[in-house]
Order: sequence, then structure tokens, then C-alpha cells
Amino acid sequence: MTIISWIILGLLAGAVAKFLLPGRDPGGLVGTTLIGVAGAFIGGWISARWLDHPITKDFYDGATWAAAIGGSLVLLVAYRILFGHSRD
Repeated sequence: MTIISWIILGLLAGAVAKFLLPGRDPGGLVGTTLIGVAGAFIGGWISARWLDHPITKDFYDGATWAAAIGGSLVLLVAYRILFGHSRD
């Protein structure tokens, strides 16, 4: 997959993560989207490095999507823990 397809995957993974973890985010829509892109990269890297599942060139691979969404969820939770009270 190219960088552009990872960015698109990250945007969609960020939207899914936001859907699964509704609530008020400190960064809003732009922050959540950027977290989704970073989560897709990190989830894909972790999947390839430690879970012995190499990243395929297929955009529609379920494991790739699961890794991207999982990475986005982890980053979104960490972001809420670190910066969640900054908008109070």
C-alpha cells in the first residue's frame, strides 16, 4: 500500500475509532483524524513487527483494517487520558 492509501485508511480508522469511543475530544475533528492516521501507521507497524502479520498490498485486508482501527483506538484513549481535561 502507498502512503496515500495509508492516510485514507487512517482517516477511516479515525472515524471508526471516534464512532466506537464517542465523546468530547480535546482536539476535535481534526485532532481525531490525525490520531486516526497516526494510529493506522502505528497499528500496521506493530502488526508487522510483533504480531508476525506482514502488511499486505491489499487495501481491503481485514487484518490491516483491524490493526489500523486498533492503533487508532489506543492513541485516542491515550490522548484523552493525557489531554482530556484541557477543555474544561
